[in-house]
Amino acid sequence: MGLAEYGWCDDQSPLGGQATGPNPTDRAKAGSKRSLLTEGHGVPLGLLIAGANRNDMKLVRATIESIVVERPKPTEEQPQGMCLDKGYDFAEVRDILLEFGFTAHIRSRGEEAKALVREAGQRARRWVVERSHSWMNRFRRILVRWEKKPQHYLAFLHFACALIAFRAAGLFG
Repeated sequence: MGLAEYGWCDDQSPLGGQATGPNPTDRAKAGSKRSLLTEGHGVPLGLLIAGANRNDMKLVRATIESIVVERPKPTEEQPQGMCLDKGYDFAEVRDILLEFGFTAHIRSRGEEAKALVREAGQRARRWVVERSHSWMNRFRRILVRWEKKPQHYLAFLHFACALIAFRAAGLFG
């Protein structure tokens, strides 16, 4: 596993239910947060859901622990990086990443865009996880959470992740 990407996405949850909370960006409507960990091409590796009002940094450990494949041990020749944005720039997050053997790549918002302008041909890193969320949002059943029980919603998310991985295997493997 090379670089891992980590990000989140808020989903509307009109029926409420467990693992929902007031969405701070949508007039406190009930919502869920998807915390997603992907590999360098955008294939989902780990997934967690929580209420939309949960702080992102509080979900890092549980999301890493949700990785469904066995990780190879990182070595000096093949380190494993984790790309995060400014919302994760806390000593606690850096300690968790170090504990799991990840090298932290935490950039502030806009810093990567400025670097891309300076260095032509440089590839953005954080867009990979955003693209994966976009792939998941193409599944209509996932875009709006209609399930009240979190395990039902998580099952649909895992199914979507499996389909994304299956499609990616045809492209990359």
